[in-house]
Amino acid sequence: MKRFISQKSLFRFVAASVIVLLLTAIAGCNGLFNQNSLNLVSETVKQPGGAAFVSKQAPVMLSMLVNPNRLDGLDGEVKLSKLKKSLLANTGLDYKKDVQPWLGNEITLAVATSDIDRDPQNGNTPGYLTVLKTRDADKSREFIELLFSKRVLAGTSLVVEQYKGVKLLTDIPQTPEVEKPLAATVVGDSFVLFANDAKILREAINNLQAPGLSLTSLDNYQQEVKQLDSNTLAVTFLNLQAVAKWQGLKLSSSLPYNTQLISLAGNSQGLLAETSLFANSPIPLAENLSEQVEAVSYIPPASGLVIFGKDLSNLERSNLALFWQQITATISGESPENLASQITQPLVSLKKLWGINLKEDIFTSVKGKYAIALLPNTENKTTEWIFIAEKSSTTPFLISHLNEIAFHYGLTVSPITLNEQKIFTWTQLTTTGNKTSGFNIQAKVLGAHTSKDNYEIFTSSIETMDRVLNNQENFFNDNPNFRRSIAAFPESNQGYVYIDWTKSQEFIESQLPILKFVEIIGKPFLNKLHSLTISSYDSNNMQLKAGIFFLLNEL
Repeated sequence: MKRFISQKSLFRFVAASVIVLLLTAIAGCNGLFNQNSLNLVSETVKQPGGAAFVSKQAPVMLSMLVNPNRLDGLDGEVKLSKLKKSLLANTGLDYKKDVQPWLGNEITLAVATSDIDRDPQNGNTPGYLTVLKTRDADKSREFIELLFSKRVLAGTSLVVEQYKGVKLLTDIPQTPEVEKPLAATVVGDSFVLFANDAKILREAINNLQAPGLSLTSLDNYQQEVKQLDSNTLAVTFLNLQAVAKWQGLKLSSSLPYNTQLISLAGNSQGLLAETSLFANSPIPLAENLSEQVEAVSYIPPASGLVIFGKDLSNLERSNLALFWQQITATISGESPENLASQITQPLVSLKKLWGINLKEDIFTSVKGKYAIALLPNTENKTTEWIFIAEKSSTTPFLISHLNEIAFHYGLTVSPITLNEQKIFTWTQLTTTGNKTSGFNIQAKVLGAHTSKDNYEIFTSSIETMDRVLNNQENFFNDNPNFRRSIAAFPESNQGYVYIDWTKSQEFIESQLPILKFVEIIGKPFLNKLHSLTISSYDSNNMQLKAGIFFLLNEL
């Protein structure tokens, strides 16, 4: 007898479907929101109805708020139709005939608990819950009856029970043909539930009937989902400590945030992923930029990575740093070290060449606005950097301190004129030749510095300094792709990180190896990605809100 679909396969399918939906939606975003036949604005739901079945203690819930059938025309390289078929592999059932007629505009997948029986002595068996919106309750019930009848034929023992007015179907595998048990029910006329244990279904019904138990009772959750618009494609909610427990990690109690909500919404330009992190206790407020950072006007448009904001002296306590720390710790179970150096990686060569401690030697003196840029050098396949800091009372000390470090490492501080602008270079002098042929002095510039307007400008080379001072070039602030990207964020924010994916992919992947994995599963998306921009905004002392805008190449 053919092997029938198991519980494990079912949940793998749903998880894979969600991932594929997101990647497909991103990859086809322009067509999705420009073509009337695929316009999802009227086809999405604003809030996940399935959240009413999910416990507020659950580690994670992910909801896609659009019917996957709407994406059939956008499959492209990612074949969603194949995944649909795999759901019913070897059951004799057909997705188009038996599922599509009743499947609605929401699929919610949750890890309901990290251990069903909550007894660590016998190992951990996570409890999974899937909630599907149905457009036809009768057809949904017919599907479940048919699915379980075929599983019984494959070798399961069926158990039927009534729980608080709801009929639950559970089967217990009796042969190797079916690996895991499956439980299912239809609740009212709106939802179909699947779980890997009847206990998970009973708890889901309890959560629905006693709203104080469900995710929807959390003020933080309600606060954010009420702000979702009709373009939202997916929502994820995480209890970060519970996620760590589920993954066998132990988070530091010092991490500032305990829950997180992520939403995904599209427009004609690209896709906006917004995240809200909620704190355990009040945290210092980050200062918003009250006006544009003029330093960006000195950044060449060819830059692959640009970071700008205010107050580098507070970098490790900034929203960007706290966000990075929380995400890194949640993934790895450890807090990242040398966080400032990781965020400002373009300047790491200073530490290698001069022994500079970025935090102590530079950042503590920069309390005003700043900009950092990384430029690809196609001639020698290296990267050039630019660091621009607003002048302040500490500026003379910063310059003097950098000169002292340069002298300590045997560098020469030399003034020269470039484009009628006086600049200073930090130069390494070496000799070549011998007594017979004569000695020559060879100079290698390791950095350059100048003052212009209200800013101190540092670069990795004279050539890069020349690009900064060359007013004939259109500068980064006029970059139309950058302007389109920041339009997705509120004007009042804590700065931006802009990454031109086409120019800096190799460098970024070297710093964040996880992107190699993303590239494998999301290649269709990355092939269409032009840039991504990160910003934090609308925060308060109990919440950090940040967004990533993915700007897509025109199709």
